Order: sequence, then structure tokens, then C-alpha cells
Amino acid sequence: MSEGKILVVEDDKQFATFITTFLAKRGYEVTTVYDGAGFFKAEANETFDCIALDLTLPDEDGIVLARKLRARNETPIIIMTGRDGLDDKLASFDVGADDYITKPFDPRELHARIQAVIRRLGPDDAEHDKNIVKAGSITLDRKRMEVTNGAGEQVSFTGGEFSMLWAIVHGNGEVLDRPALIDAVSSGDGPETDRAVDILISRIRKKIGKDAIKTVAGSGYKMGDGLK
Repeated sequence: MSEGKILVVEDDKQFATFITTFLAKRGYEVTTVYDGAGFFKAEANETFDCIALDLTLPDEDGIVLARKLRARNETPIIIMTGRDGLDDKLASFDVGADDYITKPFDPRELHARIQAVIRRLGPDDAEHDKNIVKAGSITLDRKRMEVTNGAGEQVSFTGGEFSMLWAIVHGNGEVLDRPALIDAVSSGDGPETDRAVDILISRIRKKIGKDAIKTVAGSGYKMGDGLK
């Protein structure tokens, strides 16, 4: 039985292999990527129990990746880095990291920290799948990136539309500003704009109803009555 699924994001391939091998021998299913682009691809196609994330990557800062991940879901994040300054630590926790470990470290310590953050999630509940959420009359399945309406019919959504709707639903009625929504749909392959957010919102409303998402003037968007 697997101990859990771990995503290791580390640009030092020798060190990444060392960590991956260590965790695999302890029963984890480990996916390893070496940059931000790999992170986005892996995170879009799989659900992980924990992400071990380096801060210094060739194409994007790990703090930015942590912020974007947290806009999408609550997957535990452990920062593992050679950057030991207080500013980096505070910035990491500020964007939602769960733990911070400084290199060099004994892999047994990383293992213990992974066990701790996974344990805090509690045992799996057979009656609940964290990838499936019901909002109003629709059901969202994050693993399949599918939206089903009240009649049981699948509604076609693009990846960006789904990610934005998922973020709004998980906002639990809180207003999400445009930067937060950009983080929720960012794929790392180019710049996103406020206008792009507005376009996605418009497309989502056309598919599931104009009352699904409420505009809060001067602030952003939040879950509307149609999703409550």
C-alpha cells in the first residue's frame, strides 16, 4: 500500500534522484520534476498528498509557485532550499507553505516532515473525495477536470475555465481579486491579464448561469447564489 503521492520539484538532478529514491524506498509514489514548467504539468495531471518544493528553479521562483498552487488547492507544501534567510522563510509561509527545511538536511528529517503534514490531513474518508465538490446544482471533479450539471449532463470546460471555477467555489463566498484568480489559472507558459480573467468569467457564466459568479465592483469576483 502506498504511503502517499509526493511531487518533488528540484533542479539539482543528482539531489532530486537521491530524495526520490529515499522516499520511494519508504513506500511513497514519487513524481520528480526539475523546473516550474514541469511543476505546472504534473500538478495539472495528478493529485498529490504533499509537494517538496525547491525555491531556486531555472524558470520561476519557488515562492511564486507556492502562491499559485495555494490559489488552486490545499495540497501541503514543504519548502526545501539552501536559502536560509528569514525573509525567504516568512515569504514562503505567507503564501501558504506548510513547512520549511534548509539544505543540507538528512533525508530522514524530510521524511518525518512529510509524514507530519500528511497526518494533519487525517485519514482518508471513504465517503468523501477531496477532488469532487458539489456547488449548487453542479458537481466539479478536479481529477477528471469535469463539470456535471443538475441533470447529470457533462458541461464542456477548458482547463482555465475549470481552474477558475474551482478557485471561486473554494473561496467559500470570499471575494477573490483578479491577481488571485490569475494565480488560480496560471500555467506558466505566458502572461495572464485582468482582461483574460473577465473573459473566463463571462464564458463560465454562459455555461452554468449568470448567477453562478457574482461581480464585486472594484474588488473582484465571488461565488454567486447559483453555486450555494
